[in-house]
Amino acid sequence: MSVVRIGSWKVWAATAAATLVGVTLPTVAATPAGATTTAYDSTYYKNAIGKTGPSLKSSLHTIISSQSKISYDAVWNALKVADQDPANANNVILLYSGTSRSKSLNGGDVGDWNREHTWAQSHGNFGTSAGPGTDLHHLRAADVQVNGIRGNKDFDNGGSPVAGAPGSYTDSDSFEPRDADKGDVARMILYMAVRYEGGDAWADLEPNESTSNGSVRFHGRLSVLKQWNEQDPPSAFEERRNDVIHSTYQGNRNPFIDHPEWVEAIW
Repeated sequence: MSVVRIGSWKVWAATAAATLVGVTLPTVAATPAGATTTAYDSTYYKNAIGKTGPSLKSSLHTIISSQSKISYDAVWNALKVADQDPANANNVILLYSGTSRSKSLNGGDVGDWNREHTWAQSHGNFGTSAGPGTDLHHLRAADVQVNGIRGNKDFDNGGSPVAGAPGSYTDSDSFEPRDADKGDVARMILYMAVRYEGGDAWADLEPNESTSNGSVRFHGRLSVLKQWNEQDPPSAFEERRNDVIHSTYQGNRNPFIDHPEWVEAIW
């Protein structure tokens, strides 16, 4: 399966073995690290194209580490732009619930939205300092109460329904976002694992299979995140968000939004 990306449209082309009227067509092996084409491949990603595994991860780390950092206070206004509702410029779309809420309702009270760290701050102890604590590629607008329910839990399937976030579930040690956000969450978590490798005074963030990571530098579960990446491909909202962060705020991109197949190529 390969994808050719034209703007925000995707044209899917598949090659598979099949038998038609007694004629067997050959099977063509896919090349995971080169399965999509974007406008950035010959420029931004040129040193990553054609690579796979640790080599691809290392190349992407070098590429996306060239980044401008913003303050935690500046994140409020950045999210008002990055998470803007495409149908209502006065609102933002909230992670986990999909609710459209007024940009002015940012804060810490019931009914407000706040700044959700998809990669929980405690998983690596980076807090809200400029760097992983303010990286817009994993910060999203979220309902205050839903954000509190998620807390610092790892991601996994199952649990009880989350009040205020239809389609999301949680139990004692994990959180499952609604289907429309599953791929978004996976690509944000895996972006962080490539961007922060321990070489710039921050912890080496890595995905694993645990749902009890607590305050260590890992986030789980990798196998589930990989499934979510396949299940929920990048949306136009996610692609626009990537463009806004790149062009207006940080100067870097989430490569797994541009090339979701690179998840499988690395992990």
